[in-house]
Amino acid sequence: MTNSLKLAVFTDLDGTLLDHDTYSWNAAQPALDRLARQQCAVVLASSKTAAEILLLQDSMALSGQPALVENGSGLIGLVGTQGPRTYTALREILDLLPQTLRAHFRGFGDMSADDVSSLTGLSPKAAALARTRDYSEPGLWSGGEEELRTFCTALAQHGVSAQRGGRFLTLSFGRTKADAMTQVIHALKPDLTLALGDAPNDVEMLEQADLGVIVANPHHASLPLLAGERDGRIIRTRDPGPVGWNIAVNEILDRLFPE
Repeated sequence: MTNSLKLAVFTDLDGTLLDHDTYSWNAAQPALDRLARQQCAVVLASSKTAAEILLLQDSMALSGQPALVENGSGLIGLVGTQGPRTYTALREILDLLPQTLRAHFRGFGDMSADDVSSLTGLSPKAAALARTRDYSEPGLWSGGEEELRTFCTALAQHGVSAQRGGRFLTLSFGRTKADAMTQVIHALKPDLTLALGDAPNDVEMLEQADLGVIVANPHHASLPLLAGERDGRIIRTRDPGPVGWNIAVNEILDRLFPE
């Protein structure tokens, strides 16, 4: 008789498992330790690059686990799941847009490592890793909402989509966290899935999981009411970041695997 994977946890990072300002996950360590004792998978799902995620996995004792990188445009930790790198093509399409639209989007490729460091609070070394992209382009939008709609429509004509995260507007060729999550679920075959996130680009992942947690983040507008909240399948935390993450995960584990 083989032991099946009891639970796979898919979690956003910035503003969810990581504190929005300090990038610390210390407050969530008790729940992470408990997940490790239960041999549950913890799948990091973020706009961060593979280089950034690998360092975080090592620090969190999650090395070797699958992870969703660049908002699901890439996937590491599973054999045969890495798609073609598309960053250069994405930047070329971006530069084809009318300058009246292009001028309002400042992507990581338009910034230096020092710019990214100042914008995010990352160290210069970490900011350099954040600019080492393969699949997607995060950036800041300085135009209005009507111009943004025109920008997104123009990109869509080239097969590029735009998603809002906790900090940035991220451009990609359409793969989402939920798409990569499906691949991981197919590979791991967990009995149950749990997803945690705080931003619009987490919504599909939250709705796809058996259980979802919207982690409070006072740094941006709250997510609208999701369908799964009506039946209690998706809940919200009162506390932000890793504090809220820790409380929510421990409460769920109390129900699933009381110690």
